[in-house]
Amino acid sequence: MNFDLTEDQRAIQHAVGDICAAFDDEYWLKKDREGGFPDDFYGAMASAGWLGVAMPQEYGGAGLGILEATLMMEAVSGSGAGLSGASAIHMNVFGLHPVVVHGNDEQKRRWLPPIINGEVKACFGVTEPNTGLNTLRLKTMAVRKGDRYVVNGQKIWISTAQVAHKILLLARTTPIEEVKSSTHGLSLFYTDLDRSRIEVREIEKLGRKAVDSNQLFIDNLEIPAEDLIGEEGRGFEYILHGLNPERCLLAAEATGLGRAALRRAARYAGERIVFDRPIGKNQGIQHPLAERWVELEAAELLYRRAAWLYDQGRNCGAEANAAKFFCAEAGFRAAETAVLTHGGMGYAKEYHVERYFREAMLPRLAPVSIQLILSFIAEKILNLPKSY
Repeated sequence: MNFDLTEDQRAIQHAVGDICAAFDDEYWLKKDREGGFPDDFYGAMASAGWLGVAMPQEYGGAGLGILEATLMMEAVSGSGAGLSGASAIHMNVFGLHPVVVHGNDEQKRRWLPPIINGEVKACFGVTEPNTGLNTLRLKTMAVRKGDRYVVNGQKIWISTAQVAHKILLLARTTPIEEVKSSTHGLSLFYTDLDRSRIEVREIEKLGRKAVDSNQLFIDNLEIPAEDLIGEEGRGFEYILHGLNPERCLLAAEATGLGRAALRRAARYAGERIVFDRPIGKNQGIQHPLAERWVELEAAELLYRRAAWLYDQGRNCGAEANAAKFFCAEAGFRAAETAVLTHGGMGYAKEYHVERYFREAMLPRLAPVSIQLILSFIAEKILNLPKSY
């Protein structure tokens, strides 16, 4: 069993790290204070071809696997860009996977190259205010009228909607009381984010100010029938193809964030002198930092295995969920320990670890909760009764 990365995979880490080096902690601190999408960072990643790392080569992508994509995303987050940098490009990497798998040739030719070259930004419109994680109960309706669908409803926690040109939208095409199966009746569209029909309201939040989160109010949005992905009523089935890759990517991002926090904490512990000695000489400082290193090493192995399974075409639902759970916790604990290691200065923005700490909450909350992951594993792996 060989745990080493290939030379090509290591080259990905180094190349992405070189790009990220031009966007240092001061850059991300300014973005955290002032907000505003990091267009220059996004453009640099697009110009180097990284937005299409896992997209098919025939449409301009690199044709690599989700494992390579996770290595890229850990490198981005671990550079100090954290979730602000990772979330700026996250959607490009996994979001249009349902199009790759279920879109027709014309749709792929029309939609994939602009996403890959960075010309177009897209957002992912699934979650609704009153359904949360219960996706099968979505209420946003898309009614077929001739060669178009007319959509009305609401979405919430939609990232990048302030700057997006397109939206991957899950909406109900069959009323819930008429469906034969709970997994049917939802349809998936990829269409223009028409701001004359979609009101986008930004949500003020704890961290990651550079990448907006929003509530969407959709009022008679018209979607051409040719923007329907696959068959009507099978949209829930289609988005499942993107869920495990997203969990792997977020796990890698959380791991990278934890490594960035640990790196800063260890450096500070070695430099900070109290009682005529560096605080890092004290086991009370050393041991928590060493524990965080162990946890992050385990986190890396979990997300890499889940991504590898996905790339091999094997079932990875439990592994991807486990990686998302464990990596999020490991990243958060590393960020928390980094703040504590800095003492009072950990509360100061100039040392950056408070920003990491705030951003480390996000992988614990989204795109699926800790509790739902544990319930899933209990049911699917431990054969316990379904609890939700």
